[in-house]
Amino acid sequence: MLPSISICIPAYKRTEYIKRLLDSVFIQTYKNFEVIVTDDSPDNSIEELCASYISSLPIKYFKNLSNLNTPENWNEATRKASFEWIKLMHDDDWFSDKDSLLRFAEAIEKNPSVDFFFSAYTNVYAGNDHYQPMFLTPFWESALKQNAEILISRNVIGPPSVTLCKRNTIEYDRTMKYVVDIDFYCRYMQQSSWCYLNQSLINVGINDAQVTKYTFGVAEVQLKESLLMLEKKSPKIFNNILVYDGWWRVLRNFKIKKLSDIHAIGYSERLPYKLRQMIFLQSFVPHFVLKVGVLSKVFMVFAFIISRIISPQKKMNFTF
Repeated sequence: MLPSISICIPAYKRTEYIKRLLDSVFIQTYKNFEVIVTDDSPDNSIEELCASYISSLPIKYFKNLSNLNTPENWNEATRKASFEWIKLMHDDDWFSDKDSLLRFAEAIEKNPSVDFFFSAYTNVYAGNDHYQPMFLTPFWESALKQNAEILISRNVIGPPSVTLCKRNTIEYDRTMKYVVDIDFYCRYMQQSSWCYLNQSLINVGINDAQVTKYTFGVAEVQLKESLLMLEKKSPKIFNNILVYDGWWRVLRNFKIKKLSDIHAIGYSERLPYKLRQMIFLQSFVPHFVLKVGVLSKVFMVFAFIISRIISPQKKMNFTF
């Protein structure tokens, strides 16, 4: 039986992007789908655009009663879906060719025990039409199979538009903006099997208006959300060197040298032991040294070895 797919589009004002996306949906050879649009826009421009597709697409438009913002509008779009399979599409992304949805549907049929799929994709940079294909390497695919928590080191899945997943009670955390996709993937993949499609099926629009663009490097957003995400994890995740390396780079990039630097961004919860240990060890290394990639990696490996030798049971107290 062919899978029924809900293409869920959380929208906000940008009619030119939504039109590009809907045009890419219209040409899909696979037709067993519905289109759900949940609109945060302050005007009727998206509603009028959707109305122009009523005769050509199975589209359902919903105007949000209040502005839900990212990522709650994503959740709202998936809640409105009628079908079992959810294909979230951001309004500035679009299907790369007419058979993209077909490839996802075929993957569902070939992998009946899998609940979560994601494909390769192509970044398309606004303004210069620069194209950057993004494929999952064998190394990162193997690492992801061992532990989805390595996504803190590198988001090797990509944005939600490249995913297709079965309806689930897990939602995107409405308190997050920067690491919200990584947080969702980790929680979802803990409960479900996954499959990677090694073909670029989605074009991902890259532009300065994206949330990840204007929150990048903002400690009160990026670092604080990463710490909130960490609260949901077991301390054992630091036993994976890729996870450890990811957090090492997060602390390095934000120049965290003491616990008061963490408190300064508005985070007051007690940090996991190995994270406190990591901050302590970085405090002895000048930042200009840590900025050198090779040297930082050497110190990281040394710190990781130390972390495996000196356990919490040693009762070393990092109060600095």
